[in-house]
Amino acid sequence: MRSQKTYNLVLTALFAAIIVIMAFTPFGYIPLGIINATIIHIPVILGALFLGPKRGAFLGFVFGLSSMLKATFVGGTLSSFVFSPFLAAGIEGGAGAVKSIIICFVPRILVGVVPYFVFQAFRKLMKMGKGSLSVGLVVAGIVGALTNTILVMGGIYVMFRDSYATAVGVSVDTLFKFIMGIVAGNGIPEALVAGVITVAVGQVLYRIRPVTA
Repeated sequence: MRSQKTYNLVLTALFAAIIVIMAFTPFGYIPLGIINATIIHIPVILGALFLGPKRGAFLGFVFGLSSMLKATFVGGTLSSFVFSPFLAAGIEGGAGAVKSIIICFVPRILVGVVPYFVFQAFRKLMKMGKGSLSVGLVVAGIVGALTNTILVMGGIYVMFRDSYATAVGVSVDTLFKFIMGIVAGNGIPEALVAGVITVAVGQVLYRIRPVTA
């Protein structure tokens, strides 16, 4: 029991360190001018699968915190204010700050929860048969990445519609199509990459310790 707790603590710290390193180096974010493409959700997804949803949610919180700090102190995109309560407050006041905090943390925390339950349900559906591990890891990776993309971009559309449209230079009437373009152009490739990396790393980790049940 003590060995398992130590393993979980070490793996949690390792994933958290990877998230922070990726957040503040070119490895984690790919600047696209309007918004950053990211692969930081991958260690969050893996943490959820191998450590359970509680620790996965914690790693998602670390992801959200890192994105907030990066947007506040580094910026770099037209939509940085969406992820910084300090910048958002300057545009929309206190309400903007609250909305920014929601977008920073809620989607990222759910990235550390949803893939776990999707993976467990998928393996039960396949009755733990041959290939269920690999396919389950791919599906969990894709779902985790899409959870981040859809909730973040959906949150922006619902909560920052006018300010975001002004920032990126499009009309409010065409903003939905614009956001769907980002989801299709960035979100889908991110999801496919997450699926590939999750299954590749996940299979190695599984040899050391099975996925949390």
